[in-house]
Amino acid sequence: MRVFKFGGASVKNAEAVKNVSYIINNFSDDKVIVVVSAMGKTTNAMELITEALYHKKYDEFRALVQERKAFHLDIIDGLFEQKNHPIFDEVKNMFNQLGNRVHLPIAENYDFEYDQIVSLGEVVSTKIIQAYIGLSRKDSVWMDARHLVRTNNNYRYADVKFEKTEQLIRRFIADHAEKNIFVTQGFLGHTDESFTTTLGREGSDFTAGIFAYCLDAKDVTIWKDVPGMLNADPKWFDNTVKLDMISFKEAIELSYYGASVIHPKTLKPLQNKGIPLYVKSFVSPENPGTVIQPSTQYDALVPSFIFKMNQVLMSITPKDFSFIAEDNMSDIFKRLAAVGARINVMQNSALSFTVCMDIRPESLPKLVDELSTDYTIKYNNDLELVTIRHYDQATIDRVTTGKEIFMEQKTRQTVRIVMKNL
Repeated sequence: MRVFKFGGASVKNAEAVKNVSYIINNFSDDKVIVVVSAMGKTTNAMELITEALYHKKYDEFRALVQERKAFHLDIIDGLFEQKNHPIFDEVKNMFNQLGNRVHLPIAENYDFEYDQIVSLGEVVSTKIIQAYIGLSRKDSVWMDARHLVRTNNNYRYADVKFEKTEQLIRRFIADHAEKNIFVTQGFLGHTDESFTTTLGREGSDFTAGIFAYCLDAKDVTIWKDVPGMLNADPKWFDNTVKLDMISFKEAIELSYYGASVIHPKTLKPLQNKGIPLYVKSFVSPENPGTVIQPSTQYDALVPSFIFKMNQVLMSITPKDFSFIAEDNMSDIFKRLAAVGARINVMQNSALSFTVCMDIRPESLPKLVDELSTDYTIKYNNDLELVTIRHYDQATIDRVTTGKEIFMEQKTRQTVRIVMKNL
């Protein structure tokens, strides 16, 4: 069994879907789990749909639903010569049902409602892709991750129950032993009560790791629009270098610090079973890409740069000028977790605790108000955090020129700098 993961960019239009089918058909002798994300920027669009519905902006909601419906029907039209193929009505019905949610009660828990709606992007995407693959591969089947990946009820950031998930996945594969291509959704799971959950943005990579772990897969391939794993994101950095082969240890370090090619949770289940991970280009599938594997002997000390934007740097000081102690830290962590803040860097002194974090803009005022009851709060937003693995002074100078530095932390191999344009 092999596992392939295709992201939104690889299925953004009809030609891209045809390319995915071409790649899969090159592996006709293998059984393949095909994990697919929502098409193009659909997840962003589904988030806007959720927000419009939740805030009862019904005209905006209907317009956004119609736009996504038209987007997907346009892709289908470019894939199927037979315009009476069942997939046309199936997609129309899914978006019509979504539009009818204006007549249904809305859950008080926004994150619950988010998961029920945003997850439809992956469902529609995989329905279309399996239907197209099915034109040439009768040995393919659609597989619903909402019935296979069991999670807790931590909506939007659900934790996987691996033992039950493995039972469900293995049973499905055994029940469809005659099939070779299994098309399923990234990012999705379900609770014990069968409510849909999501695994966090960009969680489709993690889904590939889950299926590979549960099935003892031969390998996992993540198909990207880059030639492999690079030492920096081309969006932020010129003259990038491809890493041909690195260890799980190095890849986990890079993903922990925010490298966007691999989802942070993806690598650990693969490392646990020694399953190699390939990062390859769907534009040039014949090229070797990057392989991530157990051995550290091939780790090159090429400097790697990871950029995280829209950071908030917050300094928290007890109002009574007591020292920052364990009970303060525990209280602060609980309050950060309650608003979904994700800490990237932290630093404490005798009187203050400073964190650099990801936090949704709408949650920041709530966090400040909540903390201000017991602490003096100072913060800066719209900052950037750059992490450099295997740094030297020249690489630090390269990224900090023309910047105001707010915080810098160094270890032997890694430097992290919070900064802003002058």
